[in-house]
Amino acid sequence: MRRRTRHRSALLPAFAVTALFLAAGCSSPSPHAAPPAAGQGQDVRATDGPTGDTGHSLAVAAAPAATATATAGPSGTGRRAHKSTLTVSSYDSRTRRAVISKAPARSGTSQSPATPSPTSSAAPQKAAVGDVIASAPAPGAPHGLLAKVTKVIGESDRGTEVQTEPAALNALLGDDTAKGTVPVDPSSFAVDKLLPDVKVSWSKAGDVHVGPKGATVPLGSLRLDVGAKVQTAEGAPVSAGASVSGFVQVAPQVDFSYGGTGTDAAPGSAYLGVSGDWTSGWAVKGRAAATTGTPLRIPFAKLHADPVLQVGPVPVVVNLDLTCYFQISADGHVTVDVEQSLKGDFKAGGTFGVGKGWTPVSSSDMTSTPVRASLTTAGSVKTALGAEATVGLYGTVGVTADLAPYLRGEASGTVTASSDTPEVKAEGTWGVYGGVDLSGTLRIQLSIFGTPVLQRSVPLGSLHREWKLAGGSLSS
Repeated sequence: MRRRTRHRSALLPAFAVTALFLAAGCSSPSPHAAPPAAGQGQDVRATDGPTGDTGHSLAVAAAPAATATATAGPSGTGRRAHKSTLTVSSYDSRTRRAVISKAPARSGTSQSPATPSPTSSAAPQKAAVGDVIASAPAPGAPHGLLAKVTKVIGESDRGTEVQTEPAALNALLGDDTAKGTVPVDPSSFAVDKLLPDVKVSWSKAGDVHVGPKGATVPLGSLRLDVGAKVQTAEGAPVSAGASVSGFVQVAPQVDFSYGGTGTDAAPGSAYLGVSGDWTSGWAVKGRAAATTGTPLRIPFAKLHADPVLQVGPVPVVVNLDLTCYFQISADGHVTVDVEQSLKGDFKAGGTFGVGKGWTPVSSSDMTSTPVRASLTTAGSVKTALGAEATVGLYGTVGVTADLAPYLRGEASGTVTASSDTPEVKAEGTWGVYGGVDLSGTLRIQLSIFGTPVLQRSVPLGSLHREWKLAGGSLSS
């Protein structure tokens, strides 16, 4: 796992806080063995060669480490998508010029498609105008490349230089169909730590990296542990010092489907999204202070991965970003001592249908268990430990989702004091609540499937659930 660390301790004094991670996006242990993660080799149970005249059902799986480029000829040529001996040697995103060369032969492997056919033998060994190319991450195209050749500029010792324009997946997948869910390899995430006390753990088949002592990370999961002091209310006693600590673990999965109707028409259906199981636990103590008007949000880690899906012969590059954050809203009057564990799942994405166009999909089913919960004096506090996720294809953002499990406490009543007695009396009620908010947006770039372009961003809608953890009365 790549890791970059950057401390932002200057942010902490203003932050009174809590709770974490994805929507993008955390994971509970599975009773089954986890399927191979993206980036680990996995058999593709579908033809790797060109498909015939009728649509096929293509398997969706994690691409092998050495992922072959796929090419298809212009519509009407009969050259359907197939694994190619061509590779992207370099790409300039500003000019959209690429250098296409022949991939070097690998020892013990064949450069021909796995399933020979009459069309595969006619596949060109040099890039030609009209060719559509799908490539895994390559030099100059770190998020993969999906492009159509519009002009052959010339030959060099590096390969064929070509001018390209953006292409759509239906130019490669045509009238084939595909559907699958692929877990993301937790070790493939690049992690940028934004606060000092962030520890990262992950595990996958045959490889385990554990950060904090005693942390248990289920197979295929990524875990982040974090702890921080937060600002207390002005005039609060030393004993009311505020802090937050906790962890979240997630095994994010990419959900992909395509139901094609041909290379020149929008697919009959499409779906792109992110999902996963989530387990988290966190504690908030003390008398935190933050504005109640605008919640204070402090990101503490950014994560990025580019898992490659093998959709039949086509490498589909998914771009996944997660920003983990604390958020708090409090009036500085309430002293809390709350600890909670939470477990559940989530799903967020966009689905396309011919009759409806693009529509949002969002769901989350979570339950929590209070370990301890108490609130004193009148006031309110709400803290969240969440994550914002973005998922797209070949460097274009398609869906953003913000998953925020939270704790909310409130107390109401009166506090009285008398000048002739040192006693202070309090009467009222208090309650502590758990909840989850899930929101997001569909973006115009989902037209990369070959669907009509969205004229505007479409909100995913707001999913909100809340449940009571504990409550009682204030009296003294």
